[in-house]
Amino acid sequence: MHNFEYYNQTKLIFGKGTEQKVGEEMAHYAKRVLLHHSGGYPVKSGLIDTIKQSLEKAGVAWVEFVGVQPNPRLSLVYDGIEYAKKEKVEALLAIGGGSAIDSAKAIALGAVDNGDVWDFYAGTRVPHKALPVATVLTIPAAGSESSISSVLTNEKGPWKNGLNHASIRPVFSILNPELSYTLPPYQTACGIADMLAHIMERYFTPEKDHELTDQLCEGTMRTIIRNARTVFNGGEKDYHARAEIMLSGTIAHNNMLDMGRIGDWASHGIEHELSALYDIAHGAGLAIVFPAWITYNIKKEVADGVQPLRFARFAAKIWGVDGAYYDFIQAAFEGVFRMRNFFKSIGLPVSFADAQLPTDQIEKMAFQAVRRGPLGNYTKLDKTAVESILKDCTV
Repeated sequence: MHNFEYYNQTKLIFGKGTEQKVGEEMAHYAKRVLLHHSGGYPVKSGLIDTIKQSLEKAGVAWVEFVGVQPNPRLSLVYDGIEYAKKEKVEALLAIGGGSAIDSAKAIALGAVDNGDVWDFYAGTRVPHKALPVATVLTIPAAGSESSISSVLTNEKGPWKNGLNHASIRPVFSILNPELSYTLPPYQTACGIADMLAHIMERYFTPEKDHELTDQLCEGTMRTIIRNARTVFNGGEKDYHARAEIMLSGTIAHNNMLDMGRIGDWASHGIEHELSALYDIAHGAGLAIVFPAWITYNIKKEVADGVQPLRFARFAAKIWGVDGAYYDFIQAAFEGVFRMRNFFKSIGLPVSFADAQLPTDQIEKMAFQAVRRGPLGNYTKLDKTAVESILKDCTV
């Protein structure tokens, strides 16, 4: 276990009806706030009206900026920054899932900066401050509601880059599991894959001796899978299952599971090329990429004369590969098989063919993925390795 520092100032307000508290919480940070959302479900469900009433009751003025899309776009962020400056807002309130929150974070950075906000995502400048960001979560998935992360797509490339900075961690987030009841099944499934991937990126670490966080990672993954099965077997409005999934999604990406570990993050880097090029939902892309990444590493370890113990443990602890599998290699591959079957069972693609993606851009995606250097920490991946993983995604 290596040295670490952990700090998370996001106030989580969890439970039924908690969206009615948004006004009293926001009043601590701003007198004028920008509401950022898609204009779809938050409006049709009446959630936006509830939020506006709560803000007005607390004496907080608001303006709206709508149009959030999956894989949030830089062009929308530019418009949002201009609008936020014009309206002189003092904070942002994102209503929705990771796309709304990540977009709001980018706007919050640009609203107090005179340069190009993309510089922060391209790594050519480092941010120093941002307007306060708060969230009302409706789509458990990205964990952005209490993380320092934001991912943005620049359509000109297309490039999809991530940014991590403490200034964009939300000051508070409201999590009412009831708000996820009416999510389309596919959107729920993509969220499940996203939060599992966030944990797996941390679980597959080159670090040794991390018993506590291993157990935390494994327990959280099992919780997600068990409750996902409940939701997809007639429990769409099972409050307990939705609550466990929503809280797990937050824990998956708030750095609690990072303590003492070095994460991998290669699968996210590879998937970003899929969603940048084809605009596939992030969770769906991860359901395609992550099993292929695991398969690549099992084969590499076997070729190097190393038993794939980490992947065999993953198969046993997460996918229930029992003691009959005394062969670690067989157990590890069985875990991948069961993982893919789980994703299929909740309606996710596990190959390019399932997602109806073309296969003629694999070399380009591999080149783009490593344009800033090799990917990953569990195993360092160059262009050839990434290309191999992407080819495995096609079968």
